[in-house]
Amino acid sequence: MSATRKLSLAVMTMTTLLTTIGLSAQAPADVAGDWALTVETDAGTTTPSVVLEQDGADLTGHYSSETLGEADVTGSVTGNEVRFSFSASAQGFDLDVSYTGMLQDDGALSGQISLGDAGGGTFTGKRR
Repeated sequence: MSATRKLSLAVMTMTTLLTTIGLSAQAPADVAGDWALTVETDAGTTTPSVVLEQDGADLTGHYSSETLGEADVTGSVTGNEVRFSFSASAQGFDLDVSYTGMLQDDGALSGQISLGDAGGGTFTGKRR
């Protein structure tokens, strides 16, 4: 194989590799803002809110609900997948609360909430 052919093959291989890497690394969706949530669990429906601030893929913010009170949140965004969590107390029990969801095409959030040993449920969210 000639040197020119080897160089051409190497360039084509690198181009394919870089294109594949670029396509698989999605930019984080923009989820910053004030969100009105609806949470469904075995205990019923609640309507908390969360204000998210975003720096690239990193999230910080503040959560507020009648059930779990006020808490600072941290999380991340990977493509359209959103995760945030915080610690809370409810009825004398400490809970590790985590939300995992997807930003939908219509701009809504939807996904799962985990309340540690206390169970979990589903949630939806609309930006205010």
